[in-house]
Amino acid sequence: MADRSYPRPSSGEITPRSAWLSRRALLAGAAAGAATHLVSRAGAQTLSVRPGPFQAAERPTPLQDVTHYNNFYEFGLDKGDPAALSARFAARPWTLSVEGLVARPRVWDIDQLIAAMPLEERLYRMRCVEAWSMVIPWDGFPLASLLAQAEPLGSARYVAFESVVRPAQMPGQRNGLDSLAWPYVEGLRLDEAMHPLTLLAVGLYGEILPNQNGAPVRLVVPWKYGFKGIKSITRIRLVESRPPTTWNQMNAQEYGFFANVNPEVDHPRWSQASERIIGAGGFFGGGRKKTLMFNGYGEQVAGLYGGMDLRRNY
Repeated sequence: MADRSYPRPSSGEITPRSAWLSRRALLAGAAAGAATHLVSRAGAQTLSVRPGPFQAAERPTPLQDVTHYNNFYEFGLDKGDPAALSARFAARPWTLSVEGLVARPRVWDIDQLIAAMPLEERLYRMRCVEAWSMVIPWDGFPLASLLAQAEPLGSARYVAFESVVRPAQMPGQRNGLDSLAWPYVEGLRLDEAMHPLTLLAVGLYGEILPNQNGAPVRLVVPWKYGFKGIKSITRIRLVESRPPTTWNQMNAQEYGFFANVNPEVDHPRWSQASERIIGAGGFFGGGRKKTLMFNGYGEQVAGLYGGMDLRRNY
């Protein structure tokens, strides 16, 4: 997809690492201040945010870039479309169902769910399959915490996710890619879904999740390419067989089910050996770095794929 230009922050506007660490310390010691802001936006009664584990060492990508450079095809094909065209999207009221092969299926009101879960702030790398990357401070809770409440049955092997369908509010569902079928669907193996890194995000940068970033709740799996991070989730099902996923259905030769970040396996149309860093010097500013296996999270997740051929199972 072609990139459309938009006002970009200068390098001096990138949040310094020291400032972000200070913010995390403030959150840890006085979470109520940040929580109050989130509560006013989310409508939840109680909320606390604390720094979580697995914090990336890099500087976070500027908020302007995180919220204005997005792939969210329900709103349009260009990077600026989600921010420009999502204002009418209503993220409240909202329900999220957990069903399928579970002992305790449930339908959650999103604000009741936010109030029930201890939110963590996690600074994660995000690597797009298009060979660009960000570092994003998410606010959310481990998916495992939600699934554990549903009590998965022994027959459950995969977790299937389904996004919302609202063509009246999502113009991309009316006139987007003809080859994409709605709803957007995704899936993980159960062990991937239960991994401590796997997050359901309800906010970023200390703010409730913006519409263009997947409000009110989205999946974040930092060792996989970004298209695995399904947005605006309405339904989670535990199933026995591998579920269909949107991009794999559209073109299985280019988008595998696992979609683990792997610099040694190129996309058929471009190299995955390096990535363009969004917010670091502009499009042609030389902001590139080598891509890391599993996006740098190999120490935590490589054991999930022991004995697998990661070229064949891309």
